[in-house]
Amino acid sequence: MDFITTVKGSLLESFYPAGWDMARIDRCASHPPETVTERQSWWHDRFTPIPCATLSDFDTLMGHEIAWTIRQAREEGVPLAMILPVGPMGMYRWAVFFLREWGVRCGHVHGFNMDEWSDGEGNTLPPDNPGAFQNAMEAAFYGPLGDLTVPPAQRHFATSGELPRYAGQIAELKRQGARLVTVFGIGRMCHIAFWEPHFASEFDQEADWMRQTHRLGAQLHPLTIEQNAITSFKSRTTLVPCRANTVGPGLFLQSDWIIGGADGVLGRGMQWQGLSLWMTLRYGPDIWVPSSYMPTRPGKLFFLSELAGPLVAECN
Repeated sequence: MDFITTVKGSLLESFYPAGWDMARIDRCASHPPETVTERQSWWHDRFTPIPCATLSDFDTLMGHEIAWTIRQAREEGVPLAMILPVGPMGMYRWAVFFLREWGVRCGHVHGFNMDEWSDGEGNTLPPDNPGAFQNAMEAAFYGPLGDLTVPPAQRHFATSGELPRYAGQIAELKRQGARLVTVFGIGRMCHIAFWEPHFASEFDQEADWMRQTHRLGAQLHPLTIEQNAITSFKSRTTLVPCRANTVGPGLFLQSDWIIGGADGVLGRGMQWQGLSLWMTLRYGPDIWVPSSYMPTRPGKLFFLSELAGPLVAECN
């Protein structure tokens, strides 16, 4: 007796994305934890999942990768376009530490925040609102860098006026020789940024889905709302907007390098991201599972080892 055998006629029968193959998802999560990094045929040759024993290790290693990527581009004299998340966040403290330790100026960096809360009418939270992603980004990364920081004119946020311009700005930077790097977390629903799985129902062809550069006022899945209630709003669901502006696969799948993170461990043996991690690594590229495309890009995915499982039922 499990989800698959009892879902018919239940309140969850139409709750999950229509294109999700639950039997396939269950198989993704059934592998022994020690096999999580075994290479799959669709992974890019330079894609590497990196297990981290502790949250401190995770934050430090991911922060170092961000800082090293910025330093490397600086030393090679090339512009760097970075699509940046607000979640995970702990790595920014270490990225700042390494950049300041090395004295790396970030005048060559162009930051594009990947998403922002929206009301669907073109409005986003004010930048100084405690829940605004722009506020979090300024406080965690741009501000602490001090005189080494990214110039204000090169910090871009996913407002309704600015997000539609990302594609042209990034294309122009690439024409100037820039690298595009996407830093990301993986959502409970396997979204990247707020590009949700149910958007797939709108596209007959994968190629059409892959061309989408952004979406304004995107409708979020209920589990995305609850994920953010837990991780960002201390369980207060009523504070979480139901819509957001977000970049799409037409941008993040152009990446020359990716830096991913999965740190969704709650404590006392509980977690919310293990299944999402396994789906990302084992489902295979599918527009109904946006994160499943990330292993097809070169780069690194840092994750807490505990997320690999075993994902079995326990009564506590």
